[in-house]
Amino acid sequence: DRTWARMVGVEGRGVPTIIEMVHHTRLDVSICSAALMRQALAQASHHAAHRSAFQRRLIDQPLMQNVLADLAVESEAATVLVMRLARAFDEGRRDEGQRAFARLANAVTKFWMSKRAPDFVFEAMECHGGNGYVEESILPRLYREAPVSSIWEGCGNVIALDILRAIRRDPDSLDAYFAELAPASGADRRLDTAIGEVRDLASRPAELEPRGRRLAERMALTLQGALLVRHGDPRIAEAFCRSRLDGDRGATYGTLPADLPFHDMIDRARPRVP
Repeated sequence: DRTWARMVGVEGRGVPTIIEMVHHTRLDVSICSAALMRQALAQASHHAAHRSAFQRRLIDQPLMQNVLADLAVESEAATVLVMRLARAFDEGRRDEGQRAFARLANAVTKFWMSKRAPDFVFEAMECHGGNGYVEESILPRLYREAPVSSIWEGCGNVIALDILRAIRRDPDSLDAYFAELAPASGADRRLDTAIGEVRDLASRPAELEPRGRRLAERMALTLQGALLVRHGDPRIAEAFCRSRLDGDRGATYGTLPADLPFHDMIDRARPRVP
């Protein structure tokens, strides 16, 4: 009572205003997650290039190469996803199709980026050994920062339910999502299978809620795969589709198929000094 306040918006429009704000801050959270992953990879690859064990640099050892290459795939997929989403925000000001795409893709991206960042940063920390754990390293800061992305602007279940809500209330957003995948259709059989799985999951409304997280995950992975196939480096796209869509990997980083070009994938991801 008797607290001083000033009206800063239209009376009665508080909830719609905050929802629009959250729509934009979810994009921010997704970009932050991708940036944390990129920074963690930069730190890990730099350390591995200058730290030696058993008379060989870590970056030259096959097992470490698998880990770094796997992180490189994940980071590039994260970057291409958030950049495409940001483009949809820009173009959505004048394009209804892009606005519809952003409505659904924003929640999908936020869900997946927030889930992937903490484990990613942890793996990069492990590449450093004890040096990555002590506070003199930047890795503890990244590791502390990563989990909050999954809590800000809606935790996992909230976001998954928002995805289902968008599909039910705004079917144009689901059409826009599949329209984004369409140009990549036929380019990779594993991607085509993933697209079919998403269509199947989304077509069973009675089963959507208990499968909400699985749908969110498959939508994110399928969109990443389509973007990499269309716009990414062929080596990264192949590694992504083979490991993330076809399941040719283990449950942890560093379990990619051994015949992938690890050296080239790592070299592509390493920061360049002008």
